[in-house]
Amino acid sequence: MREGSKGLRRLGFAALFMLAASVADAQVQQFSTGQRNLACGSPAAIGDGWPTAVPESVGLDRTRLCGIAARLAATNANVHAVIVVRRGTLVFEQYFPGYDEPWGMGEGRRHEFDAVTKHDMRSVSKSVISLLVGIAIDRDLIKSADEPVVKFFPDYSALKSPGWDSITLRHLLTMSSGIKWDENRAWKDPENDEPHLGSDADPFRYGLSKPIAAPPDTVWNYNGGGTDLLGNIIERVSGKSLDAFAREALFTPLGISDWEWMKYRNEHIASAAGLRLRPRDAAKIGQLVLNKGAWNGQQVVSAKWIEQSVTPRFQAIGYFGGLFYYGQQWWMGRTLSGDKDVKWIAAQGLGGQRIFIVPELDLVLVTTSGLYGSGRQGQAALDILANFIIPYVRD
Repeated sequence: MREGSKGLRRLGFAALFMLAASVADAQVQQFSTGQRNLACGSPAAIGDGWPTAVPESVGLDRTRLCGIAARLAATNANVHAVIVVRRGTLVFEQYFPGYDEPWGMGEGRRHEFDAVTKHDMRSVSKSVISLLVGIAIDRDLIKSADEPVVKFFPDYSALKSPGWDSITLRHLLTMSSGIKWDENRAWKDPENDEPHLGSDADPFRYGLSKPIAAPPDTVWNYNGGGTDLLGNIIERVSGKSLDAFAREALFTPLGISDWEWMKYRNEHIASAAGLRLRPRDAAKIGQLVLNKGAWNGQQVVSAKWIEQSVTPRFQAIGYFGGLFYYGQQWWMGRTLSGDKDVKWIAAQGLGGQRIFIVPELDLVLVTTSGLYGSGRQGQAALDILANFIIPYVRD
């Protein structure tokens, strides 16, 4: 009787498992179908400067793109937006509700997202800082990226430790300054340098007081403190707050009007991580880079600066598994899809915020996501590129 009971129990568990799987499959199918009806045609025209069309008009496969929703649901990707632009035309957008932790809005919870919802971009902010440095150089506010950092901080000269005279803006941009800096630790670890950017009354003093651990241009080490120094340099040379300079020099020319650049609790603007954008506007940043600094016929930042920024400078060893290269606050990598080995440029932020730029396909992909602290963050964007876009591109 006991053996029979065990057999029935196993059958019961199997039946329950099959039922649960059927329900899950039905939910995925229902979710996919609903999203197909909402977003698999031409994106909405909302007067933000994007021309819109259907995917087939630019050589993309609408049917395949419509399978993205089911894949995201099946993998619990917690992606909030997917934007696809090809040949300068917005051809695909989908939005999904999910858990998020918006900057300054309390505890994380479920949020709804649509075409006019701003999203934390986190370290995508660093790539935007690079564009702003380039604009400042174009305007002769900064002579070149090879200027020494200490030149811009005479009020902190007493802090200067040996080696700082050799560090340039380019070293900060490429994260090769050699500054002793570690943000690859638990947030509450006292050895983590990153929290000081938001908690110290003077985070620039904190950054400039750090010792030099290696000669510049020899070791790559992820360093948001260097990006915050760059943000403050922009303020010093422009005579404007960072957000005011960004508005005038970059966002207004791109037709980006609804955005925020958040401040730390110490009231300093979070240059390295605080930008909030609509995903469609994040795609404009990608298109600007794809167009070598131009938008709608206007040269917003020089093509020379874009070329310098997206030229690989270092292997990003120890970060993202060492698979990617790093330029001037921009990432570079490649996707193998079938027999196609496709190179891309990317801005990447914590949680799965991604702007992928694929020059040889004339394509931009944006995702926003809420996988903060997860090792899976960003995988959805790579999956979409490899399995839903690249194999199906038609010229």
